[in-house]
Amino acid sequence: MSQPAFELTAELRDAVAGFFQRIPFNQVLGIQLVELSLDKVVMELPMKPELIGNFVHGILHGGVISSLLDVAGGAMALIGAFDKHQHLSSTERMQRLSKLGTIDLRVDYLRPGRGQLFTATAVLLRSGNKVAVVRSELHSDDGSLVAVGTGTYLCG
Repeated sequence: MSQPAFELTAELRDAVAGFFQRIPFNQVLGIQLVELSLDKVVMELPMKPELIGNFVHGILHGGVISSLLDVAGGAMALIGAFDKHQHLSSTERMQRLSKLGTIDLRVDYLRPGRGQLFTATAVLLRSGNKVAVVRSELHSDDGSLVAVGTGTYLCG
């Protein structure tokens, strides 16, 4: 007996959005959720003085870059885990998914983070019963690819 096709309902979108909006660090950075779908997660980060790493050139701090890639990747991993855990009750599913955490994150910094708005896009590479692998990209507002990341997340 096969499971029905997974659908990312408005309720599940709200649950993912709420999960990430309740993380104080995400609020401090100013991360904004733009899109949640089965195919990708898109988040934006407006530049502000507190996020500058190179004060001479006004460049986005590398730690902020990796954090944004990680947050977008974690959201994508969470969506992938919903599919794997759809057979569980809502309570059991949320209990398992509340353990979501980053196991490994590799970031390649390709260009300085110059701009006023940065966009992170994450796509699921693999989602297993306990681990998900996600690929994320960060672009500046002029379309330049600033950094790419591959994250491995515990999600169950």
